[in-house]
Amino acid sequence: MAFWRRHSGDPGTGLRVRRHGRPLEDLMTCPAVTVHANATLAQAARTTAHAKVERLPVVDDVGMLQGIVSRADLLKVFLRDDEEIAEEVRREVVACLFRAPVTAARVDVRNGVVKLIGHARDASLVPVAAHLIRAVEGVVDAEFELTRSQSPAESTAASTNGGENLDPA
Repeated sequence: MAFWRRHSGDPGTGLRVRRHGRPLEDLMTCPAVTVHANATLAQAARTTAHAKVERLPVVDDVGMLQGIVSRADLLKVFLRDDEEIAEEVRREVVACLFRAPVTAARVDVRNGVVKLIGHARDASLVPVAAHLIRAVEGVVDAEFELTRSQSPAESTAASTNGGENLDPA
């Protein structure tokens, strides 16, 4: 009993009540983040990533609890190394859509979340890239930190006009 008091505080001091007497509503995620039983694994994984939750209640059409899926359960399905995912994204998406040297894009992957960082000449390619990246096996989500780069003609015009870009786009 002395061990318990040393490590949890003497119940007579109110320490235990302060630690464990909080109502659940103070600790829970509200409203509840759930996933439908017919959702894909990728959708469930994205939901856990966006909501920053470790577990998702799985519900049916009327909202009745069917089970719980954990982030670990979901990630087991996507057991691809981050570097393996990054290499496929570089080869299959970046190399095809964002051709160098006009575009310099870096691919970082952490826990299945792909981040594309760099420059893109054509902003209209970003939604296409997002779709293609999210289709890569093992990708949980995709984030973008891209800025619009200038074409060689725009770069020449900008440098000859005091650095001002004349292209209104």
